[in-house]
Amino acid sequence: AAMSRKGRKLLVDSLTRSAKHFTKSEVECLIKLFDTLVAKASSQFAGAGFDRTVFRDTLYNAFGMTDDVVLDRVFNTFDRDNTGCITVEEWVEGLAVLLRGTLEEKMKYCFAIYDLNGDGYISKEEMFQMLKHSLLIQPADEEPDEGVKDLVEIALKKMASTYLFVPFLLQDYDHDGKLSFTDFEKAVRDENLLLEAFGPCLPDIK
Repeated sequence: AAMSRKGRKLLVDSLTRSAKHFTKSEVECLIKLFDTLVAKASSQFAGAGFDRTVFRDTLYNAFGMTDDVVLDRVFNTFDRDNTGCITVEEWVEGLAVLLRGTLEEKMKYCFAIYDLNGDGYISKEEMFQMLKHSLLIQPADEEPDEGVKDLVEIALKKMASTYLFVPFLLQDYDHDGKLSFTDFEKAVRDENLLLEAFGPCLPDIK
């Protein structure tokens, strides 16, 4: 829907404050891009936002993000009110974390991507589901799932290796293999490469 000049200025000012990592001119550019994407989207949202298909195409073309499962999870993370539509606020504030987020913000973002059921833990099953779609499986592999299971175990051991002195975490590892955000954060702070341990959910370096 068309917006008055005053309304647009208020929106830019508000998003510059809430998105934090973007300048006012960058926010203005992102709003213009948002308007372009809305024009491509299904009319069911009445100009309020754009759908999953437009979102996925944009992240694929602009940021080199190609994993279908990850792209769906990123959409769900952006779509905070779970309407199936990305609003301008969700667009700008989501990109602020995706492109300019602090390590703390990116850890929370990545953890949310990997925590498929939203229970506050990344389980072995969730790791398996994420990694299964990230790996290139050779046609000759008789049991490709076994390789993924092995990788999950390696990832869990790596995540656990930085804090093996904490007994209850060892118990978690031995019995249910779940990682809490605290577990994830400790491992990532020790080795930043573990931020995307279970699938590429951040833009490529370009």
